[in-house]
Amino acid sequence: MKFSAENNNPSRLNLTSLIDVVFLLLIFFMVTTTFEKQAKLKIELPEASQQTTASESQNITITINAKGTYYINERELSTQDGKTLQKQLLDVAGDDRDMKVLVKADANAAHKYVVTVLDVLGQMGFTGIAIATTESQQP
Repeated sequence: MKFSAENNNPSRLNLTSLIDVVFLLLIFFMVTTTFEKQAKLKIELPEASQQTTASESQNITITINAKGTYYINERELSTQDGKTLQKQLLDVAGDDRDMKVLVKADANAAHKYVVTVLDVLGQMGFTGIAIATTESQQP
């Protein structure tokens, strides 16, 4: 009896199936994972670097104080909503939508008041809208 050592090679592990399973798991986790951004954004609004001079052709000035009170050409509105603002603008401007409008908002005024003014002006068809800023105090 002769025993031969023809099969001396160590048995090989087939890694193809293992690699396929790992790649499928990787793709599964990449597709189903959601990333949540939990950082709070700190926003500093920019200031104008140069103060522009107001031209004399600006006919309407809308002022918003810190409490959200609207003033058109320094006259206070009776109620602080978009419809009243629109009615007063119709009284001041009439059918002339080419009049220039300057919006002066207090730095502490809520953003919604400024957006309301810009929305009403856009709905009415005013295109010459400017927002007043102050000159930057940085050297």
